[in-house]
Amino acid sequence: MNDYNVERELGWDDQIENDGPEFVTLPEGDYDFEVTSFERGRHNGSDKLPACNKAIVSIKIEGPQGIFTIQHNLFLHSKTEGLLCAFFTAIGQRKKGEKLKMNWNQVIGSKGRAKVGVKKWTYEGKEYEGNEIKKFYEPSESPSKGFEAGRF
Repeated sequence: MNDYNVERELGWDDQIENDGPEFVTLPEGDYDFEVTSFERGRHNGSDKLPACNKAIVSIKIEGPQGIFTIQHNLFLHSKTEGLLCAFFTAIGQRKKGEKLKMNWNQVIGSKGRAKVGVKKWTYEGKEYEGNEIKKFYEPSESPSKGFEAGRF
């Protein structure tokens, strides 16, 4: 007897019926995050940025409605060096103004704080929305989450 409520691998000829959970967008705001995964990828080039390597990081955020994951691309190009610096500063691998050799092996499990926004787009006549990282905060500039000992 199969229990279809348990996670399992599906076979090529299995029947499917579960539509999955309703997709929810996290409200705009400042959130603590943790990097849960990282993979190497390639950006094929666009009008704004030539072809280059990219890091695809999964950023876990615990919001009011539950746990969310945002996929975020970090492009390895001199045009986006400031964004790379902001990310590595936010996760504590770099201090503002310092040179840094990016240590991707230490990215998973890193924590920081970021501003999350909502982006909207239209595809085949239907409107969608989803979350995106707008800014990574330096640990010293993170917006306060309330009382902090020693601060007035």
